[in-house]
Amino acid sequence: MAMDVMPQQGPDSGRPPEPSPQDPYALPAEGATALPPPPPTLRTTLRRAAFGAVAAGVLLAGALVAVDDGDGRPKEPGPVERAEAAATAGSPASLSDLTALIGDRQKWVESHPEDAPSLATLGTAYVEWARRSADTAYYARAEEALKRSLEARPGERGNGEAWVGLAALANARHDFLAAKRWGETVKKQQPKTWSVYPVLIDAYTGLGDRKAATAATEKFAELRKGVPALARTSDLYRGNGWREDALATAREAADRATQPAEKAEALHRLGELAWERGEPEEAVAQFDAALRTDSGHHASLAGRARALVALDRTDEASAAYQRALEQLPRPQYALELGELYESLGLDGDARTAYAKLREMVAAAKKDGVDESLVLARFEADHGDPEAAVGLLRAQWRGQHRSAAVADALGWALHRAGKSEEGLEYAQLAADTGVRNASYAYHLGVIQRALADYGPARRNLEQAVRTNPAFSPLAAPLAREALDALGEPPPGGPGDTQPPPPPPPAPEPKREAEPEPEKKKEPEQEQEKKPEAPAPAPSRTASAKSPSPSASPSPSPSGSKSP
Repeated sequence: MAMDVMPQQGPDSGRPPEPSPQDPYALPAEGATALPPPPPTLRTTLRRAAFGAVAAGVLLAGALVAVDDGDGRPKEPGPVERAEAAATAGSPASLSDLTALIGDRQKWVESHPEDAPSLATLGTAYVEWARRSADTAYYARAEEALKRSLEARPGERGNGEAWVGLAALANARHDFLAAKRWGETVKKQQPKTWSVYPVLIDAYTGLGDRKAATAATEKFAELRKGVPALARTSDLYRGNGWREDALATAREAADRATQPAEKAEALHRLGELAWERGEPEEAVAQFDAALRTDSGHHASLAGRARALVALDRTDEASAAYQRALEQLPRPQYALELGELYESLGLDGDARTAYAKLREMVAAAKKDGVDESLVLARFEADHGDPEAAVGLLRAQWRGQHRSAAVADALGWALHRAGKSEEGLEYAQLAADTGVRNASYAYHLGVIQRALADYGPARRNLEQAVRTNPAFSPLAAPLAREALDALGEPPPGGPGDTQPPPPPPPAPEPKREAEPEPEKKKEPEQEQEKKPEAPAPAPSRTASAKSPSPSASPSPSPSGSKSP
């Protein structure tokens, strides 16, 4: 049976590929949860099939360098082989190679409609193509291919890779509970299947389960050493606020990356880390390097635009955002462009960008993608804060309890006039340890509204110290709030040492009397200084085995956590 699911345009096209009306197995975009849940157990055939699939991939990767072109020289791998080798290694493929792989598998399954492994590969490739191109229509095609794969060979009969594909699809649609369910089904019976751990890391992170995300990252690094493991480990350190460890690991990943798509992803990560620590020039350099390495790495266009705003190169930033939105139309980029326009007084252009954001969120929803988080961020600052609270409470009830959701909910509650309840969530986001200037700003503003001026000052200072230009709208407001708070009073954070004792008042002249016993000066009373506390252990020393615990969650009623 023909399956017209090939991308109709190249990845560099200005327009996303049009969905084919001929897809015979089109499904409603209800998310991965529309499929039956996985069975509680897998048979031993899963172990044999998973081993065989990975072994075949490794043999294929070896064959790529063993085959010659007839004159004794190794044959250069083509785009399909490069994409297959990248998938075998757990690394990203370029969009052009990914498109070639999709075309190859599409043609194959036309004549081999019951080939379950090829259908699973095709479905997983669709997920990655949709994620890298922001064409959410491809998620329905991915679901179709993965469902056909499971019809040809059920998961309990050895088709675990199709379940891993469904987990990746659920993550892409921000259905983290479904992703966790699919992933844990495979992990329970086949814990050494390395391909399941990246999707579990994403699912646990989306659910705010930092302990499980840490364990999954460590297991992945144990099973699949190399650049993919270094990248995931760097992300873990970054989320814990261990900036030096995150940077060192990200640099190692960039140094060891060999393929263009893998190298570009590593350079992009270095650019994000530079941006977050308030080094926009370094960030621009890293994003430029990523784009030179792989011109299809469109996320680096948006990263470059963000850093250019911090350098006050707003015309270049606007052009970079517009190009990013053409190539990778994500709602977050429309929000950032709108806020840039608003900061420049271009209110009409800002409204246009915000309208585009709403359109993209609505289109994504039709394809089963939940963009509630970015929509709520927009509503909190530029629309209806109460609507933002409603969206984010639903996320929290659905166990989406990441630092990003906690921060957004805390801020939305504050904007809706519920600062006391918002404080709990904003504090949860900060307590994860992540060094995020926006989180610190939100927490500081909420504390100031509650007249908790000392902590407010500290968090606002942390925001502008972490990244002085973290937002074209919020960064100036953070500095204004700090100026309004003024300097801390004596004895506060700016003056923690007690003042010196005042000089003794001159005694009036008297007749000679026995001299009174001399009082000891304060310095004499403290002849013995207390020992300095032992230095805290280095994060780097224990970086190989981090074990942060999950943050406590506030109750749905808003009562304070202990």
